[in-house]
Amino acid sequence: MSSSASRTSTFLTIAGVTVLSGFLAYAVYFDYKRRNDADFRKKLRKDKKRVEKAATASSSTVDFTSGSRADVLKAEMAKIRAEPLPEGTREKEQYFMEQATLGEQLCTQGPAFAVSAAFAFFRALRVYPSPVELIMLYQSSLPPEVFAVILELTNLDVKERAEGYYDHFPPKSWNVRVQDKDGKKVLVADKDFEKGDVIYKEYPIVAALDWDLLEAGSHCAYCLKLVHKVSEYRPESDLLNTVYCSRDCYDKAKQQYHGILFTLDPLLPPDLDAEGVAADPEKRKAAQEALVAHLKSNKKLADFLVAKWVALQITIETSKVIPGSVSPAKDLPKYLDDDAPEYAIGDHLERLRFLGAEVKEEDTEILRNVFGTALPGLENSLTEDRHATTLGKMLYNAIGICYSGGRDDRPQFHERPEDQERTRTPYGTSHQVGSGLFLVSSYIQHSCEPSVRPSFTAGNHKLSLIATRAIAAGEELTMAYVDVAQHEGESAADARRRRRFELARGWRFKCECARCAAEDEGAGEADLGVTVDESKVEDAAARFEAKKAEAEAAETD
Repeated sequence: MSSSASRTSTFLTIAGVTVLSGFLAYAVYFDYKRRNDADFRKKLRKDKKRVEKAATASSSTVDFTSGSRADVLKAEMAKIRAEPLPEGTREKEQYFMEQATLGEQLCTQGPAFAVSAAFAFFRALRVYPSPVELIMLYQSSLPPEVFAVILELTNLDVKERAEGYYDHFPPKSWNVRVQDKDGKKVLVADKDFEKGDVIYKEYPIVAALDWDLLEAGSHCAYCLKLVHKVSEYRPESDLLNTVYCSRDCYDKAKQQYHGILFTLDPLLPPDLDAEGVAADPEKRKAAQEALVAHLKSNKKLADFLVAKWVALQITIETSKVIPGSVSPAKDLPKYLDDDAPEYAIGDHLERLRFLGAEVKEEDTEILRNVFGTALPGLENSLTEDRHATTLGKMLYNAIGICYSGGRDDRPQFHERPEDQERTRTPYGTSHQVGSGLFLVSSYIQHSCEPSVRPSFTAGNHKLSLIATRAIAAGEELTMAYVDVAQHEGESAADARRRRRFELARGWRFKCECARCAAEDEGAGEADLGVTVDESKVEDAAARFEAKKAEAEAAETD
């Protein structure tokens, strides 16, 4: 057997019997059925023979004579994207095996078929639930010339998706867009607005109620609305003893994140887990109790938002394995135009700025145990590095939810000022009832003379963005991350110093807005503890932006 044939056979063996780390999707089901269901294995063998015949009948290699290699790959990419992807679990299984087996057979026919083989393997990659891990498997199992083309296709796909993302996000109906300014992504008005206009309304993708209100049962744990005893809903079994304003709110919370974090309900229905491999109820309960104890002990909402975010990603992927299941994504905000390519919710978070954050290994392990005891393998959905990055994004982007003038009874924790948890709110974090991650509003930068303000007049977690003055089309939208008012008995210099310290401690930047510049009396500010903006973007996003800037500079030369 040739080395190429040996390598690709190794790939098929590994791909067939290994559930790689990552989110669940259908890979768990596929792997389980392949190892335990004799009829399923027979069906795969029949599919493989059928594909082998198709590969043998194929005598064509890719023709590069009609254009450059890049043009040919782009044309093939357009063709691949136009092909409808299978939707059902079994259809995806069959499609994956057909394409992977076709790629294997083409590899055995020699280097002339390397590009055609790569196209087949790339098609298989499109339906695999953990593409990064599959690419790593390709690298170790496929001939170098085949893997090189797969990388070209992947880079082309990523580049086109990355370049096109902000063409569709946020939806044009929101009348705002994201654009570059001074090395950052900012939110800009797409039309004129008058003072008092509602620019858009946005629900958070995840939100968390302040811990004292959660324990008191006074507000809905999902929408953060004040609960009336007549209509409240209390789940029968709930480690957090949460209260909801309605059964509908509880159902949404349970489907999105609450079920996996705080209940013993199985993730998979019995017919997909016939052997009972999913979970040990006692171990799962112990893991959840450890999470509850951890969250209650530190009372940091950012930690709670991280747990909900990771759980939401898992439940969305899990829904894909269950026939007839409705995805939790149906109740999430619509962040893209109708004609946009498919993006996962992780694609949205990946582009947000974040602060450097540290997490303890034992804290990551607490979350990993919750997911791993729900279904073995899910613990791989969270690493310590990913945990720290996600936490940094919550700390930097979370907006405080504050309505009816805010509250004055929020508990004050005796922490160092630099250790206090802060959220973006012009009313001050001390007046909020909770916080949430609003993906579109996360692009709004701070100003001590803001053009917009978040409003929660609905009395729940629904944000209305209100113009505080007239705004022209093309103008950047800015909001106050902190209380920027000058209060009675406070001098302008004292107010300036207070808000700048808040910004430096909470978001690690030195405010350079027009108001701060105008009120500068020349006092030294080395004691702010920050000289440059310390927020950052993930490496992948940074590399893309750098290459994009280089390309644009080359075009203007």
